[in-house]
Parts: sequence; structure tokens; C-alpha cells
Amino acid sequence: MTLGPRPTLASLSEQNWDLIVIGGGITGAGVLLEAVRLGYRTLLLEQADFAWGTSSRSSKMVHGGLRYIAQGQVRLTRDALRERERLLRELPGLVERATYLFPLRKGSFPGRWPMTALLGVYDFLAGIRDRAYLSNEALLKRVPGLDAQGLAGALSYTDALTDDCRLVLRTLLEAARYQGRALNYARVTGVSHEGAATSAPLRVAVRDLTDDATATLSAHAVINATGAWAGQLGGDEERIRPLRGSHLFFSADRLPVRDCLTVLHPRDQRPVFIFPWEGVVCVGTTDLDHGEDLNREPRASAREMDYLLELLNQQFPGAGLGAGDVLSSMAGVRPVIRSSRPGKPSAEKRDHAVWEHDGIISVSGGKLTTFRLIALDALLAAGLLDRTGWRRARRGNVPLYAPIPEAPAQVDEFLHGDQDDDALLSWCLEHEAVVHLDDLLLRRTRLGLLRRDGGQALHDRLQGLTTAKLGWDAARWEREWQRYRRLRDDYYGVPGGLAEAS
Repeated sequence: MTLGPRPTLASLSEQNWDLIVIGGGITGAGVLLEAVRLGYRTLLLEQADFAWGTSSRSSKMVHGGLRYIAQGQVRLTRDALRERERLLRELPGLVERATYLFPLRKGSFPGRWPMTALLGVYDFLAGIRDRAYLSNEALLKRVPGLDAQGLAGALSYTDALTDDCRLVLRTLLEAARYQGRALNYARVTGVSHEGAATSAPLRVAVRDLTDDATATLSAHAVINATGAWAGQLGGDEERIRPLRGSHLFFSADRLPVRDCLTVLHPRDQRPVFIFPWEGVVCVGTTDLDHGEDLNREPRASAREMDYLLELLNQQFPGAGLGAGDVLSSMAGVRPVIRSSRPGKPSAEKRDHAVWEHDGIISVSGGKLTTFRLIALDALLAAGLLDRTGWRRARRGNVPLYAPIPEAPAQVDEFLHGDQDDDALLSWCLEHEAVVHLDDLLLRRTRLGLLRRDGGQALHDRLQGLTTAKLGWDAARWEREWQRYRRLRDDYYGVPGGLAEAS
């Protein structure tokens, strides 16, 4: 089960495809997996690296979304919670249940009893009972340094955490088990009809960005799952409202948090999460309109860093956290479906949408947790699944994932900052379609995010491994290292290093 060796466009153009999926994030990966499980010959094309966009830059949470209940989106929450439980069962090590704490403060909304009622509904929809109340003493023991002023205990519940990029890769690898094909760094430059009839196959023009080769592929159906880009190919750019969410990473020594904290920002009462992730502590997210070029790497702004540091120093007044404590940052652009009367970014609903334009089925929006259901909706709209099969698949309990017996154990476990095992790096280089060094360090393993030096100490080992596994010579290695350092410093480092638009 592998994504390599990387196929050529010439070899792919010789085949007749039932379906071509455009977009290599979690939605596209989900469509690929569901399609090949149904027996369709399916190819996925991604213009950058797999999970390069939102699907490697989310808040890492597989959750139902408490606030969606408050917004009246009970069905969305129910579906997400059922999918959360399914992923917990099927991907132990990659999707892990985590304890969340919601500190209560006297005179602050929401109070203990409204929040208790909300968590009761949450547990009921999930079919579990994990909620509990913690006293001040118990809370401060679990979260040392938390501001005790006005504290009225906390409510505890559970959701789940994952590595979102590894979830995408795991889904692509599972699709490969069913002969699904996926190609990264393959930009679709156009889609047209082979004939005048609406039932005629579609022609997909593609450019391979690794060697500038071009080809035209043929497919009976095309699904556009390009996230924030979906409106461009889907004929309705205004349908998508790109919203930027940014996160900061800190060492566990400076911010010793063992549970996931859900706290409200003093400035706007937005919920922000502080949670342990892969050996460090992540804080986020922000929620701002993103008006920059989508093809440019998004980055966290100094304004967003100040916003998150303000929250941290309110919640942990003795910590004295500043920009110098930030290990790295991460910004992603969420493809939110624009409402008819859009207001504040955080007020927008997180539903997904599926629509047809000129023979192409487009899908965008939604949540990481419900990617399987979103994929089924897209296949239904494309006519590759009838409504009976759609209902059966939504209710189905057939496992989506099987173990990868030949993979090192860390592949299905969190990749903590101290796990830089050569077996894991070699696996990724051999089996996971690594084209550039940043694919390996920013997405496949996250070592570039988890280390203050961005992986500088691994320079010699990585050069040896890429030479052995990918055949890079000294000149190629130097180009890749310089490319990676530039990306890491400019877009994943401490915010404020570049001139900023927002």
C-alpha cells in the first residue's frame, strides 16, 4: 500500500477514468476512497502537496462542535459526533480521545447549569456520557498557573485530536489499497466537454509541476473538491468566504497544559483552544477574512499573535508569555460557505455545499470530522451513487480503514517532537509521494513545526536519507534545503517577520 512511485501524466492519460477528483485535501481524499470502494476507477489530482491547504492547518480536532448546537445545527453536530466515534474506533493512535476543560467564572456567560445542559445534549447525541464537574481545587491541580480569580470550577467533557495531514495521507493510502491513484503537484488548467451532449466525457487538462509535462485526461465525471478554490472552477467565486485561522505553538515547559482548555477570549468572547499536541502546546484559532492570493502560503499576522498572547496572559497571568516563546506558527484558510447576509466570520455556519456547474460537481465547506459524509454527498450529486446506496453508506458499519502491517508503528501514532526515527522518515520518503523537503518536514512528520530550530539539527541525517531514498544529488539537496528554510521562516515562524496586509 503506497502512493509511489509517482506516476507520469503520460501513463495516466492512457487510462479511461470513471471519476477524476480535483483537490488533495481531506474532502478530495474522502471522495477518492469512497469512490474506489464502490468500484470506480478514480484518479485524484492536487496542484500542490497532499493536504497543503486547510487540511494540514486546522485545529486538529475531530469533534462535534458544541457551538453548533447553540446555533441550532443539531443535525450537523449529531452527524459529526457519530463520525468522531467511528474514527476513534477505526484509527486508534491517529485519532485519540482527549479531555476538554471549560473553566467557569463567576458572573460570566455561560454559567454552570446552561453549559451542563448543553453538554448533556452533546453526550446524548454521541451516545456516551463523559461530562463531569471539577472543583476549583481539582481544576488548579490539573491546570497549574490558571488564573484563580473568580474561578468557579470547570466542566469536563471529551472530544478527539488528530494530526489532520496524517489523516489525509492515511485516507489516500487506504484508497491505494483499492487501486485508487493520486498525484500531487499536478495542476488542472481546464475542464471541457469531449462532445456536445451533456453525457459526453469530460476532458481534464493537467500540468505536472515537477517536470512541466502536460496531458489531457478523460473521465465520465469530475468532482471539484478544492476547498477555498472551489468557487473558481465551480463557476461561483462568491459562494466561498475564505476565512483565515491561525495557531501558535509553545513548548510544554513554558505552557504546561495536559488537557484541552476551551476558553473565551476577553476581547470578543470567541472560544479559543489551548491544547497539547505532538509534544508541544497549540493555541488557536483566530477567525478573519482572508483577502490575499490563495496560491500564496497563508501566514499568521502579528495582529493575530497579539490576539492569542493576550488570551494566554489573561488565563495564565504568571506565565509572562511573549513572542520569544513562540516555537512556530501555522495559518490556514477555511472554505466557509457564504451566507446570504454574512456578518462576523465566527458567526458563519460550517455546513458544506454541493453544486453543479457545466458538468462539474463542486463540493466545499464542512468540517474535518464529517469528511466521509461530505464525500458521499458529492458522489450522490455526481450520479455515482443512488439515494438508496447513499443512505446505506451513511449508516454503514463496514470498516473504512485496515492496518498497514509493513509500516513503522509511528505512522498511526502521534509524531511527537522527540520521534525522529529513521524508520519513520524512510517510510514517508518511500511510500508517501514526497516531492519537496517541506512535504516531509511540514506535513508528513511536522518536525519543522515542533522544533524551535525548524529541523536544522537533522540537516545531515535528512540529506543522507533523501540521497538514499529519492536519489537527490548535492545540488538538488541544497535547493530543497534553501526552499524549505525560506518557507519555514517566512510562513511558519514567529509572526511579524514579513510586511503584513492584515
